[in-house]
Amino acid sequence: MCDDLTCSPDKNLPPIELSDDKRRLFLKGMISLPLATVLATPALAAASAKNVESVFITAESGERYSAALAMPKNPEGVSAVLLIHEWWGLNDQIKSVAQEFANQGYIALAVDLYQGKVATASEEARKLMAGVNEEYANEALRGWVEYLKHNHKAAKVGTIGWCFGGGWSLNTSLIANVDACVVYYGNMKKSANQLSHLKAPLLGHFATQDKWINKAMIAGFEQELKASGSKASTQIHWYEANHAFANPTSARYDQQDAALAWQRTSDFFKQHL
Repeated sequence: MCDDLTCSPDKNLPPIELSDDKRRLFLKGMISLPLATVLATPALAAASAKNVESVFITAESGERYSAALAMPKNPEGVSAVLLIHEWWGLNDQIKSVAQEFANQGYIALAVDLYQGKVATASEEARKLMAGVNEEYANEALRGWVEYLKHNHKAAKVGTIGWCFGGGWSLNTSLIANVDACVVYYGNMKKSANQLSHLKAPLLGHFATQDKWINKAMIAGFEQELKASGSKASTQIHWYEANHAFANPTSARYDQQDAALAWQRTSDFFKQHL
């Protein structure tokens, strides 16, 4: 789904204009900054990531799973967002997005499907992604949905994922009882039989220049969904961009499209969660 150009960090992106005073105030936790600014600046992403808490569950199989939890100021009776990382793994960027959802008032849980490993190079990420066991991931995701409902009494649960995690966001909505599903350029290749289990409304963000998650795949998804008999509502949005356009460190980052996709995601979760 990725290659060395579309998903790799871009060392030549123009620097984000940020005063030293604002940087210091953010690092002290005294002000907030736009999410894109945080994600594009390693020091700020690392600082934001420190606000999350490592949590663990043990499944019936005996397998132990880890995730990063970000809590809102008033967690009573609120909904939760379950985040699934890109092919890089559960890094500071994804933890920072979890913190942003917590700032918006959600319980935010960023799961780790790489068992603590994080990649910084494409070849390493490719190997980690290929090594994910489907049974392991399914058990982990079901377990975390139940964790949010039972341990934190989440009113509702939504899922969101990017690239590798986008496909797993859809998978989670097929194997667990969730209330909303957001997919950023994730694998949507499913059969009608699989999609018959889709009950949650789905929001998808896709790029016209994406060679892997392309219009042919999404057309196939829509055809299979119609044949499945599922009554789930779907919103599919296309952007004149490339794969990983929403990642501020990606070589294909598109600021305008990323901002629009994020606003649509925020509105979608407000509506359904």
